[in-house]
Amino acid sequence: MKPVVDILEERISAAMAAVTGVKACAAIVRPATDPKFGDYQVNGVMPLAKQIRTNPRKLAEQIVAKLDLSDICGEPEIAEPGFINLRLKPRFVADKLLEINTDSANRLGIEKTDKPQTIVVDFSGPNIAKQMHVGHLRSTIIGDCICRMLEFEGHKVIRQNHIGDWGLQMGMLLAIVEELKQKFAAKKAVDSSLKIYVPSLEKIEEIEGLYKDANTRFENDDDFAAKAKDFTYKLQNHDMVITTQWQTLRKLTLNPCNEIYKTLNVSLSDKDVRGESFYADMLPDVVKSLQDNEKLQESNSVRESDGAVCVFLEGFKNKEGEPLPFIIQKSDGAYLYATIDLAALWWRVGALKANKIIYVTDARQSLHFQMLFAVARMAGWAKPETELIHVTFGSVLGKNGKPLKTREGENVKLKELLDEAVERAKAIVEEKNPDLPTEQKDRIAKAVGIGAVKYADYSNNRTSDYIFSFDKMLAMDGNTAPYMQYAYARIKSIERKAQTKGVLIEDELAGVKKLNLNESAELDLAKHLIRYGEAIEAAVGDYRPNYLTAYLYELAQKFSVFYTDCPVLDAGPDKRPTRLLLCDLTARTIRHGLSELLGIEVVEQM
Repeated sequence: MKPVVDILEERISAAMAAVTGVKACAAIVRPATDPKFGDYQVNGVMPLAKQIRTNPRKLAEQIVAKLDLSDICGEPEIAEPGFINLRLKPRFVADKLLEINTDSANRLGIEKTDKPQTIVVDFSGPNIAKQMHVGHLRSTIIGDCICRMLEFEGHKVIRQNHIGDWGLQMGMLLAIVEELKQKFAAKKAVDSSLKIYVPSLEKIEEIEGLYKDANTRFENDDDFAAKAKDFTYKLQNHDMVITTQWQTLRKLTLNPCNEIYKTLNVSLSDKDVRGESFYADMLPDVVKSLQDNEKLQESNSVRESDGAVCVFLEGFKNKEGEPLPFIIQKSDGAYLYATIDLAALWWRVGALKANKIIYVTDARQSLHFQMLFAVARMAGWAKPETELIHVTFGSVLGKNGKPLKTREGENVKLKELLDEAVERAKAIVEEKNPDLPTEQKDRIAKAVGIGAVKYADYSNNRTSDYIFSFDKMLAMDGNTAPYMQYAYARIKSIERKAQTKGVLIEDELAGVKKLNLNESAELDLAKHLIRYGEAIEAAVGDYRPNYLTAYLYELAQKFSVFYTDCPVLDAGPDKRPTRLLLCDLTARTIRHGLSELLGIEVVEQM
């Protein structure tokens, strides 16, 4: 079932083309801003009238005369200066609901794309030897939501967790670990009963502490700095002992990351990890390929600057107005993040056959990705039809309006933040339903606490900063996860009540052939239900989960009005099947939106 807005767009655009002779016409159909004017509004007449230099109202009249929407809408209405307002027929809405109800594929009547693509999504990106912190939250969950929506559309999605696991920082950590081993060996020589091997490598917190010490030592101890550089060299040249130790540190870091992904219900695993180390052997070829590229040679875009190999791109300048270099190899021969990102892009286009690559990072990296994409285009690695997209997001702020930090000024650890969310939710569950079994309270607390953190992030415009507030995100009213989860649980409670009254919902719904949408609240809810595909389409089109949360919140509000105005279980036989179907489709839509697309668990009782 195509979204209604797409059907209208096709028909009206065709009528516009038939009237004007202009081939590429866009009806620009949007949901009406005010329901009193209708359900949809056609905004494309005025720009078309300006293009062909005619009166917009006259053109609108000609288009309406040519248009046949009698199977979908009532008579189109023209509003000044050239808008066309459309109102859906109740019969059309009812038929669409029945079509959704009979969809056995759990897609709520929404078709898959007829042009599936291979899409790489790069998101999350933790660093080895460091705990995930609040700065990783948005990339991780926004990226996951984008993957879920694209897969629902029918695309092949390849997740890529581009982790920092290479370079000098690893050399520093390996050097300090070697010192620990030597100290342990010295102690064991004195006391042969010692059997614990480097106890400080058991937890990520301890590894992170070692990494901080190594950083300090590197800045202040020349001998240690030399050792760190030597270990970096050995790692990059695949020294067996060093590589084995590096693999251990990498695993010890990724294990707690995987636990956080599991807690967040994020679809990332070890198979999706592509660390910087994966591209290490490609880096010399990347630089050489750019240096040998004919197009870049002709424009003298790749050249040395102070001994470093740089790509100079037209349109990129520094604050002084001088050409801004994209450095791909330092004067000492070392490679940079830019080189690694170029190698990753090269591999994704070539080996993974990506039609589209989406990078989900904070907005501060915008310039880097603009230059990265420009180099890939100039080099011919990314063809004109290959889409390169940087999905940016703002920062998570504390109540003081500054980036969320601990009292000590450090980034808030993501695990600690999520644990606190669950603890706070547990306190609310204990207060509201103290008699529930402990296991059930724990499950509800986790669903509500984690869901609250995710939904609060999703419901904000991703390009904006937002203030993190447990009180707001755990509120039972407003556009929050607890409100949405309660809305779902409320509908499921109707099903439980139906059983006590002997109402067989499945039997009644299975036999529904005709719907009765006479009440305004019924029709209003029904119209919103058939727009679910439009909400997903909009959210995917601009990579904005807040379009989806806004739809779901409005759905819950419309259901609340419907439930207040229209008795369900006590309705007569002519009305009850329709109202049961509206309840069922509302629950299925909320569940699908929260669970399948946003990765937020629903519960049947709160």
